Amino acid sequence: MNDNLFKRIEEKTKVDRDTIVSLARKLQNGNYKDENVLREIIHELSDITGKDVSREKEEKIINTIINDKVPKDIEKYV
Repeated sequence: MNDNLFKRIEEKTKVDRDTIVSLARKLQNGNYKDENVLREIIHELSDITGKDVSREKEEKIINTIINDKVPKDIEKYV
């Protein structure tokens, strides 16, 4: 990821670059087809950002990931 993208993410989420990089490393080693792993990551992100994730939204996120429906170009969402 380039510095500009990190800056935009930091501004939008108030999460610093080191925390983002640490989480990214965890994600690299994660099993994205395991619902428990995905729930842990979602809860950690929720804690980091201070934003609640409803059970319904959590299910949508998990189904999107498990069914390989995640957009390839995330930059347009930041």
